[in-house]
Amino acid sequence: MSVRLKLTLSYAGFLMLAGALLLVVVWVYLLRYVPAVIVNPSFEARRAAGLSYVPDRYDLLRAFAPKAAAGLVFLLVFGLVGGWILAGSMLAPLTRITNATRLVANGSLAHRIQLEGRKDEFRELADAFDAMLARLEAHDAEQRRFAANAAHELRTPLAITQTLLEVARSDPNRDTGELVDRLHFVNTRAIDLIEALLLLSRANQRSFTREHVDLSLTAEEASETLLPLAEQRGLTIETSGEIAPTIGSHALLLQMTTNLVHNAIVHNLSEQGTVWVTTSVGPRTVVLTVENTGEKLTPQLVSTLVEPFQRGTQRIRSGHASVGLGLAIVKSIAQAHDGTLTLSPRPGGGLRVTVELPAAPPHPDR
Repeated sequence: MSVRLKLTLSYAGFLMLAGALLLVVVWVYLLRYVPAVIVNPSFEARRAAGLSYVPDRYDLLRAFAPKAAAGLVFLLVFGLVGGWILAGSMLAPLTRITNATRLVANGSLAHRIQLEGRKDEFRELADAFDAMLARLEAHDAEQRRFAANAAHELRTPLAITQTLLEVARSDPNRDTGELVDRLHFVNTRAIDLIEALLLLSRANQRSFTREHVDLSLTAEEASETLLPLAEQRGLTIETSGEIAPTIGSHALLLQMTTNLVHNAIVHNLSEQGTVWVTTSVGPRTVVLTVENTGEKLTPQLVSTLVEPFQRGTQRIRSGHASVGLGLAIVKSIAQAHDGTLTLSPRPGGGLRVTVELPAAPPHPDR
């Protein structure tokens, strides 16, 4: 039985029950004023005395029963027809949602229900379904762009390697030392890209062991590791803040902090620039903030920097071979730890990156 038929029978059954109860009430009410048996005089005697015929309960039943049965039949027909129409009208939005679900199952994510009318349960369901489709469509488009960009990025070092090998084969007298150096550089970049993709996949799957981690210590460790690179570029790293305990993977959180500090160093002023790394603690969260000097950035450009393989064409470029996954990995690690990543341009130029993670109580051994 379809839902519409079930609702129709339910409406008709309820209407029949209400009608039967009403008739029972009327019948009981009438019986209070009608004797069980009445002996009436003959017609001539009643006529001579000017009396009328007084019905008893049997007469009342004989007159009432056919009318009650006809009324119940009418209520049954009315309930079935009206219930069928009413059920169809009530279930019409559900039919649209079902059709939209079938389209999604066939691969169409662009369809939207866009249910009209006042806001009721069906409207809320349709709006929630449309919002889910919008997120799925955006995620699908992002994954398609990611796959295309990853294929392009992986193909580039392979194409360069093939070209270098063909040049070496066509010119046996060429200096092999220079060729080996170039091949080593290209191969290292390909390995870095593959490792970044594996790290991104690991963060998205949340397949890691959770432990107590102090973000202030990861900030100091990342800053000390990248200090030679900063000094080489004439930059200063300033690390400050308070103990910021959270729960997660130490390796992933260290990688996240390292990516942020490295990004702040690479995309900075050519000299006399600064990188600020700070940690703070809120009521329920811990915050890691990495800021750097640099050229002024537009909010539109900043909003695209977390996309995979997005390096920011308007930012300062250098000879550093970035794979374009730094901030994308940071976003994935933050989300894997139930945190948020916020990017905003600094008024004086440069970028401010804020990672907010759930706070954890201090480690029991401390």
